[in-house]
Amino acid sequence: MSYAKRWRQASAVTNNLGQSKMDYAALAKQLIRPVEEAGQVIMDIYRRRPTIDIKADGSPVTEADKAAEAILLPAIAAAAPSIQIVSEENPMSHDSAAGEQFFLVDPLDGTKEFIKTDANGAFTVNIGFIEGGVPVMGVVYAPALGRLFFGSADAGAFEISSGNCRPIEVRKPDSAAIVAVASASHRDAATNRWLEDRGIKQTVSIGSSLKFCLVAAGEADVYPRYGPTMEWDTAAGDAVLRAAGGTVVGDDGTPFCYGKSGYRNDAFFAFGGG
Repeated sequence: MSYAKRWRQASAVTNNLGQSKMDYAALAKQLIRPVEEAGQVIMDIYRRRPTIDIKADGSPVTEADKAAEAILLPAIAAAAPSIQIVSEENPMSHDSAAGEQFFLVDPLDGTKEFIKTDANGAFTVNIGFIEGGVPVMGVVYAPALGRLFFGSADAGAFEISSGNCRPIEVRKPDSAAIVAVASASHRDAATNRWLEDRGIKQTVSIGSSLKFCLVAAGEADVYPRYGPTMEWDTAAGDAVLRAAGGTVVGDDGTPFCYGKSGYRNDAFFAFGGG
């Protein structure tokens, strides 16, 4: 099905935001502009090098995280005023139990990549929308790379790059040449063992939610993750991957869900086609 036909079908949904059935595709389109604006602010700070603080959990936070959040949260609230927002940089939101519908926001995923002097641009702006524990809409923007990914359960997945929008989908893997993506800053022994046990020798090391997006775009086949993550780290990329035809499961093989206690993830495995 063509991009235009899929988008017309998705846009035909007329239910209001906040009701039992949402127009996820329209929501994604509405949030692209503020995500791009947040990315521009992040790049302005990136070029002059950010000031860095350390949060209570020991992870770094920069002025870029906070500046991006200041753009994103009002835009989300305007788009869906009655829906809960859980954002990494808003600790008070972490104490709220997840509702049936809620947003997960990471204003700057891949902060460690962002502050490296030899950074490869592998940091992203992320908004994911969860309904019934399932990520049904996501927007992921890598401003340093000029790649924006978005997807929804009702319209599929797309990438905007160099001003062009194209549909993306997972690829059928070549069993003899499977490509895995793995964390650039959090690669661990368990991940290495998982890859070795399956004879997977080709890996791409990259930071942030871009790992999900490379699988969604058919540039890789699998993303195994044992190291610690939070739900706001994964929701947007997970939504894009699922919209592109991929799947995400937990360590026990069951579908990966959201709204867990403390919004903390266990191990997961993101697969493309097959």
